[in-house]
Amino acid sequence: MTGPVVVGIDGSPASMTAAWWGAQEAVRRRLPLLLLHSWTSQPLDVPVAQEALSKQRYGGSVLQRAEAELLHRHGELSVATELVSAPAAEALLELGAGAELLVLGSRGHGTVASFLLGSISLHVLGLARCPAVTVRAGDPAVEAGSEHPAAADRDEVVVGVREAGAATDRLLEFAFTTAHAHGSRIRAVRALPLSSLLTHPRFGDEADGGYETDERARLAAALAPWREKFPDVPVVAHVAMGPAAHVLLAASAHSRLTVVGRRHHPSPLAWKLGPVAHGVLHHVPCPVAVVPHD
Repeated sequence: MTGPVVVGIDGSPASMTAAWWGAQEAVRRRLPLLLLHSWTSQPLDVPVAQEALSKQRYGGSVLQRAEAELLHRHGELSVATELVSAPAAEALLELGAGAELLVLGSRGHGTVASFLLGSISLHVLGLARCPAVTVRAGDPAVEAGSEHPAAADRDEVVVGVREAGAATDRLLEFAFTTAHAHGSRIRAVRALPLSSLLTHPRFGDEADGGYETDERARLAAALAPWREKFPDVPVVAHVAMGPAAHVLLAASAHSRLTVVGRRHHPSPLAWKLGPVAHGVLHHVPCPVAVVPHD
């Protein structure tokens, strides 16, 4: 049985934007939505006294308001709520073991399209066993829905592809499933580090494009089985020179979701997001999915 879309709610505007995105995704994927609130991990700026009972009451009201608003927007949505005493990161990671998606909110940063990620979000992104998505507060394409001009301009799911193999297949499966659910196009991005030019056996071969031709062929081979599985999803193969984070940022101009990967970590004490994931998370303006792989 496919698990729910789980959204962490803390009462902040950022978490409500995440809930709107999570609800839209649950409807598209025909999945239930679970709203989670940890009353022991509430933000410092919430209007609630420090007593435990007051925090629990506040948490319950946060969940009730969010559920009512989401059901008003999506009458067909199946919503459940859960108020827990466990720390937010711990509770999210536990639910993530059986979830289809985890969804987290991130505060916008001034006029720059970047994320401010707190310790809870970073911890969950680094250790979640399912794909985890961050959604920027104030994103008009999320808050206003499909009627907003910004939403109409976002017609692609962008996915970073390093090389063919099981790791890439996990990312492509998630990206193609999302694109299929939204009727969107896939933009599969392969970044070619400038340093690798010197070591490539066909460096300097200009007759047929040399290095780039080989890499385009590898990308096409990685995409082939997914094109066959999702024949109705249009695909753009995007190969460009430069650092991976920069190439993904440039490619995400029309992205409704940008997908990056990270390795599974053997220990909760030894997790770390790579520089590409960090760069994309902090600078790509659309929601970002971090997909774990072996």
